[in-house]
Amino acid sequence: MKVSEFNYELPEELIAQTPIEKRDESKLMVLERKKQTIEHKVFKDIIDYLEPGDCLVRNNTKVLPARLYGKKETGAKVEFLLLNQIEGDIWESIVRPGNKLHVGTKVIFGDGLLEAEILEVMPGGTRKVEFHYKGIFNEILDQIGLMPLPPYIHEELKENDRYQTVYAKYNGSAAAPTAGLHFTEELLKKIEEKGVKIANVTLHVGIGTFRPVKVEKIEEHEMHSEHFYIKQEDVDKINETKKQGKRVIAIGTTSCRVLETISDENGMVKPMEGDTQIFIYPGYKFKCLDGLVTNFHLPESTLIMLVSALAGRDYIMKAYNEAVKEKYRFFSFGDAMLIC
Repeated sequence: MKVSEFNYELPEELIAQTPIEKRDESKLMVLERKKQTIEHKVFKDIIDYLEPGDCLVRNNTKVLPARLYGKKETGAKVEFLLLNQIEGDIWESIVRPGNKLHVGTKVIFGDGLLEAEILEVMPGGTRKVEFHYKGIFNEILDQIGLMPLPPYIHEELKENDRYQTVYAKYNGSAAAPTAGLHFTEELLKKIEEKGVKIANVTLHVGIGTFRPVKVEKIEEHEMHSEHFYIKQEDVDKINETKKQGKRVIAIGTTSCRVLETISDENGMVKPMEGDTQIFIYPGYKFKCLDGLVTNFHLPESTLIMLVSALAGRDYIMKAYNEAVKEKYRFFSFGDAMLIC
């Protein structure tokens, strides 16, 4: 298949720049695959489409406020974006301006709360950096770091927690699992009271999630790798749901990728920790997943290919064109879609 088959026209003003005031009052487009219908709802109406015995699977990763602005000893301004923790206080980081940050360069952040030294230039131009500080690293990041918002968001985020799900627990992501941003604690409580199970996976979203597909044919794209794990108690909830003939519905493409990575041919899952490079596009046969809560994705992205694999390319492209016509908000801070 050609990547160009997943393109659509999107007016720039429909790219959401800020989160909506109340998380669960965004729009919700509902696609029922058997009926091939498209309905327009409010997100909190999602509870009407969930049945007792169903299982929602959410990604409880937490976004690091990983964008840091500091100064070299000379006073020159620099920017760091933390990508992943190599060991202890040593991180891989994107640095700007890269040509000015050589091995041995020292950088000061937050008036001395945090200091860094460039240890090595890594393949691709990122830097291996060692941090020095007093106290707890994550607390310092919370104090001086900014959220690493996607490149298409140009407005400043007023509250860091709005780029965080209400159930975020384990630090490690460079981007939010954005389908989960629509849920409130109240809505999740109502869903559980209805008899719907909620299971957790943890997948740390990498910066590669924003990497464009640069090949013409989908099959030639090399998918980025992301680290995940799932615990026994959550495996038990998912397997019980499958045995009872009820639905497993992923909140977000990240949860979907974990489920399909760890599932056997019968849809059963097992506790596991590892890295996944799974690339889901039309022609893929889902093993565990029965439904998906997701946002509206970039044209020609691996994520629009994933939702097309679940619902069918023609149906998805029709839904996206209707979303444009109805002025839905797109991408990370945008509206949601339920495919069931």
